[in-house]
Amino acid sequence: MTYENKVHSITQKMLLDDKMTAWLKAEVIECTPGFCKLEMVTRSEMANGFGIIHGSITFALADSAIAFAANAHGRHAVSLNTSIRHLEPVKIGDTLVAEAIVTTLKHRIVNVDSVILNQSGVRVADVRAMGYRKKEEW
Repeated sequence: MTYENKVHSITQKMLLDDKMTAWLKAEVIECTPGFCKLEMVTRSEMANGFGIIHGSITFALADSAIAFAANAHGRHAVSLNTSIRHLEPVKIGDTLVAEAIVTTLKHRIVNVDSVILNQSGVRVADVRAMGYRKKEEW
């Protein structure tokens, strides 16, 4: 199995039980070791009391991209600490793209940064995550 096929296989395995990414209707645009790009369209049931998209939706999209990017290196990785900065409001019907890139990969620790853009290329949020790499392999 080529490395590219293994990454695709890992992503597919993760997606099998990933109910949140499925509910978001996020599509994997690209996934390579240390990088993932997801895309989704926001829906009315994702809006908060202000009529804009709830911050947890942007967070969830970025979190999924981060998980795929970190796990694509072949070992199970889980989040230890994640923070988000909301920069612009997201509206119902916006297309969001989350790009996650591994910035540090050590034996047990992985750091990943993610940026979330809307359909106009405007940065609506950015996320930083630190994860723990387990012994288990995909």
